[in-house]
Amino acid sequence: MSWSDEPVSSDIEQIQKVLRASQRLPRHVAAIMDGNGRWAEVRSMPRFEGHRAGMESVRSVVKACSQVGIEYLTLYAFSIENWKRPAPEVRFLMSLLESYLRKELDELHANNVRIRTIGKTNALPRGVEKILQKAIDRTAANDGLTLTLALSYGARWDIQRAMQVIALDVRRGKLSPEDLTEQTISEYLQTSYMPDPDLIIRTSGEIRLSNFLLWEAAYAELYVTDMLWPDFRDKDLYNALLEYTQRERRFGKTSAQVDQGKRSPQTTMERLRNALK
Repeated sequence: MSWSDEPVSSDIEQIQKVLRASQRLPRHVAAIMDGNGRWAEVRSMPRFEGHRAGMESVRSVVKACSQVGIEYLTLYAFSIENWKRPAPEVRFLMSLLESYLRKELDELHANNVRIRTIGKTNALPRGVEKILQKAIDRTAANDGLTLTLALSYGARWDIQRAMQVIALDVRRGKLSPEDLTEQTISEYLQTSYMPDPDLIIRTSGEIRLSNFLLWEAAYAELYVTDMLWPDFRDKDLYNALLEYTQRERRFGKTSAQVDQGKRSPQTTMERLRNALK
């Protein structure tokens, strides 16, 4: 079934309409999906059950972003540092990723989602790398939501890799030091195909970026919730988006210089957010 045809409550339908019509909807939402292990531990369950439960949140958030017209969604699925975790947990995470892609690919493709990836993906198990490439190739022509999975990813690693390539291009005469601008550096990063994130969501209450999109997040709005990732669903995403529409993004300007006319009335936003509770 197409996600656009799925029935929703009248409150959710109204909120979706408001968000789709908003001139302040973020183009690019990124999420640090934190708290799977803690979610399981407080329930006296093995950590891998938290990761399994977290996949339901991934499904919900991907669908919700597509339904309201978000152009880019980037999920911090597995960091370079995560390789340091116990081997059984890493193996489970890899098998869970492979299972997700095999089960969800048809539905993602049917709903016009394009799959991309950033990170040191050649470090992934061969089976995961193979199904990931299949998903990327199959959805390459889709022009709906671009879902980017950050896998074996670290922002410092990507910046270091970009600097090495830039240095080689300078040595080869393809680039001169005078050519180096912020835009040039951005073009050498793996994220060059997407706009910088407008909104970064982090669950579990931790207030840090954890080596995620450090260059790209320079002007991103941060939304931190104490909710653990397995509990985060579409209505929680909508709550974050509604709050984002009320943020003042100045980019170095003064408040007086920023156009305030595009904001929805605060009372309307409060009413919609109350409908999500």
